[in-house]
Amino acid sequence: MTYLNPTLPQLLFFISSSWVILTAASLAGDTDILIRVKNAQLEDPNGALDDWVPNKDRNPCNWTGITCDLKPLAVVSVNLSATGIRGGFPSGFCRVRSLRNLILSNNEINGTLSSQALLLCSHLQYLDLNNNLLVGPLPEFSPEFSSLQYLDLSANSFSGNVSESLGFLSSLSVLLLSSNYLTGQIPWSLGNLTELITLGIGYVTLNQSSLPPEIGKLTKLQTLFMPSCGLSGSIPETIGNLVQLKIFDLSENQLYGKIPETIGGMKNIEQIELYSNRLTGELPVSLGSLSYLSNLDVSQNSLTGKLPKEVAALGLVSLNLNDNFFQGEVPESLASNKYLQQLKIFNNSFSGNLPENLGRNSDLQEIDFSTNKFTGELPKHLCYSKKLWSLVAFSNKFSGNFPTTLSECTTLTYLRIEDNEFSGDFPARVWGLPKLYFLKLNHNRFEGSVSSSISGANNLTTLLLTGNKFSGQLPAAICKLSQLVSLSVDNNQFSGDLPLCITELRKLQKLVMAENMLTGKIPSSVHSWTELVELNLSKNQISGEIPPEIGILPVLNYLDLSDNLLSGEIPTELTKLRLNEFSLSNNKLHGKVPSGLTQPQYIAGLTGNPDLCSPNFAPFPPCSRPKPATLYVVIILSICAALLIGSLLWYVRKKSDLFGPKPKRLCKLTTFQRMGLNEEEVIVPLTEDKLIGSGGSGRVYKVKLKTGETVAVKKLWNVEKKEDTDKIFESEIETLGRIRHGNIVKLLFSCSGEDNRILGYEYMENGSLGDVLHEEKCASLLDWPQRLTIAQGAAQGLAYLHHDCDPAIVHRDVKSNNILLDGEFRPRVADFGLAKSLQRHVAGEEAYGAMSRVAGSYGYIAPEYAYTLKVNEKSDVYSFGVVLLELITGKRPNDSSFGDNKDIVKWVTDVTLSLSSSPQEDPTKRSHDDSGSSTNPWKFLDQLVDPRMDLTTSDYEEIEKVLDVALMCTSRIPLSRPSMRKVVELLKLKDQKLARSKTIN
Repeated sequence: MTYLNPTLPQLLFFISSSWVILTAASLAGDTDILIRVKNAQLEDPNGALDDWVPNKDRNPCNWTGITCDLKPLAVVSVNLSATGIRGGFPSGFCRVRSLRNLILSNNEINGTLSSQALLLCSHLQYLDLNNNLLVGPLPEFSPEFSSLQYLDLSANSFSGNVSESLGFLSSLSVLLLSSNYLTGQIPWSLGNLTELITLGIGYVTLNQSSLPPEIGKLTKLQTLFMPSCGLSGSIPETIGNLVQLKIFDLSENQLYGKIPETIGGMKNIEQIELYSNRLTGELPVSLGSLSYLSNLDVSQNSLTGKLPKEVAALGLVSLNLNDNFFQGEVPESLASNKYLQQLKIFNNSFSGNLPENLGRNSDLQEIDFSTNKFTGELPKHLCYSKKLWSLVAFSNKFSGNFPTTLSECTTLTYLRIEDNEFSGDFPARVWGLPKLYFLKLNHNRFEGSVSSSISGANNLTTLLLTGNKFSGQLPAAICKLSQLVSLSVDNNQFSGDLPLCITELRKLQKLVMAENMLTGKIPSSVHSWTELVELNLSKNQISGEIPPEIGILPVLNYLDLSDNLLSGEIPTELTKLRLNEFSLSNNKLHGKVPSGLTQPQYIAGLTGNPDLCSPNFAPFPPCSRPKPATLYVVIILSICAALLIGSLLWYVRKKSDLFGPKPKRLCKLTTFQRMGLNEEEVIVPLTEDKLIGSGGSGRVYKVKLKTGETVAVKKLWNVEKKEDTDKIFESEIETLGRIRHGNIVKLLFSCSGEDNRILGYEYMENGSLGDVLHEEKCASLLDWPQRLTIAQGAAQGLAYLHHDCDPAIVHRDVKSNNILLDGEFRPRVADFGLAKSLQRHVAGEEAYGAMSRVAGSYGYIAPEYAYTLKVNEKSDVYSFGVVLLELITGKRPNDSSFGDNKDIVKWVTDVTLSLSSSPQEDPTKRSHDDSGSSTNPWKFLDQLVDPRMDLTTSDYEEIEKVLDVALMCTSRIPLSRPSMRKVVELLKLKDQKLARSKTIN
């Protein structure tokens, strides 16, 4: 036998060759694992993983989402974020032993995350499952997970306790569990995570958990994010040990007691968010030593005392102290802060004058002094840096003239100074600030007239001047404010004729001009007010007849024309309105009261017109019959006049055909489906008898084409060629022309010309959901299964707009009237007159770019819109939540039965809260009467559900779950609202627990 003694180079070559062979074999095995998991455990509807196919060298390193280390060659990362994959948790990926990072965020991974399945992944360093559809309890972690450094399970539907086993993750630097349905307590074992840098457990439903003192052991922590998670108790003294902390957010909890003085130990803190708790006592003086602190928000607590001058002298960028009991004067040192950008100290008891130089040394952008006891004049330098965009100072005792220096504040968008003692003329140039969209001057002592420079404020949506001493004629320049939604000038001294051009304000929803000295007539061209909800012209000197056109305003529910000089008969068209408030009293009206108004609730609104009569409506006298001869004469003269006019019209038309020029082309027709039609066939039939509805951007007609097909044709309001018209038209064409979805109304054709803007849609036989729900004769057509099907379909349509269109599309006006129903009551999301694609804004434009158009309808608008005027997908989610509540209750969003200052969200929330606090009405427990038989377990829902539905037990169970979804969607906190994609999943009503306590705000 011969023994070989290899040389060193031979040995090295042998080892290298063996390593290559082993690496190749390992990589080939990893390839097999990845393909097996893709095929067996995942769905890939978007084809994101189409390149995951075997290749010659069986190397997956160039596949989508795969990252490999080169030395040695091995798969170390699988990143499939936002690829649209579906299925259960693909634990098989973890069979790749070299895998370190597994990132599956923003997908539709569903089912549970079992401890056994997760154990395969114990060698991972990075696991991200954020924003999926996972349910059930959190998995248990064992000491084997000693390498895990990053764990993100947020934005899922996990329930149950926060697991104590998380304390085994000794290497963890990031732990994110926010936006789940977690309950129980914060485990003390989290104090073992001494490497932790970021901890996020916000927007969960902990059961009055306290923040454990062990939190002070996390000395490397830089971010502590626990807002709206059910925390109770006091802030532990050990919080001062977090010397590296930069962001400290315990907002919107139920913390009580004092803010500990040890908070001054957080030497690197930059942001403190403690708002919306029950904290008491004074601000700790030690806050003044936090030299890096830039944002301090302790608003909406019960804090007392004065603002320490040490805190006022900090280099704060944002200071929020609102809704407490602070008192005394604001320290002068606040005016010397050169970093201050946001100052909110509203709802306190501050008094005295504000520092004279406030704003002169800083870049103030947002100010709110409202509801205090400040006196004197507003400081002159608030907009010194020309960056101020919001100034709110209502409900104080400010006096003197409004600062003329603010005339140069071209960045100002939001101004509220109502309920003060300002006097003199309001500066002329402030009226016309170009970016101003909200102006409220109510209840001051302003005098003089409204300057014609107001036409420069072409973004203005809200103009409220109630209760001042403004006088003179309202300038015609107001009619240039094409974005105006709300105009209130009541209780002033305005005179002159009511401007006829005011009907050009097509977006008006509220017009109040009561208690002035206005004269003239009510314009007859009010048909353009298709969004008008409230019209109040009472207590003026307006004369003439009531225009019948008021009766066709589609959403008007408040009409007050009392105490004027109106004459003539009451138009019968007014009986078409559905009015919550109605008054024509104290005018000079005469004739018969229309039969539709002969109801007891209208008596008060008709009194004071002595010449009104009615055959059977007390207290009005009966009407005398006209003499027969006079009646015959009137009939004969009417017939003769009609014949004469008809002959004249025939002659003119005949002459026009003979000698007139060839008629110009009506419009340019573009079809999006195969259709045989021309423009005359589309435009000629648009007559009043074909009218089936009207909306914010046009009137809709039912037209039957020569082919026999019935279509819905929308004619936009602005027929003349204007930039605003083009924007609306182009928006609808761009949006609808490329959309193909079973739950979105189809655009069939468009027709564009100088005098016409036409859109043709598929016709929906059953009209809108709003009509079917709220018309008494139609409501019984929808039982609960049909309503649920409509909710599911509409949700799918909106989810398509939000998640499947590129760029994403925000509808901006989701409401029941914009959900149409076909012959089988299948829903179609419609009316994109307000839709627009989300766009990126450069710095400085984002705050103003979304303000040029009011988004939404009253009752459906998300609460944050009132202050921000910004619209995104979460705004649509809120509006859809309102639609769900309509489907459950059968009530309108602003039903009068809710009482003053309540909408459907507030009403349902209040009822749900009151019932959830009554054990005998707990829907999860059956109660028994004395005989032992079961009583109604759904008594708590009976106060909410539409009584016109006949419901089964399974219906009640589904309604309870849909109610939970609706309350989630209508959360006051946008971040707490689910995405429409998640809403679609939740409305499938799978057996998963929905926590109502999270959704009630």
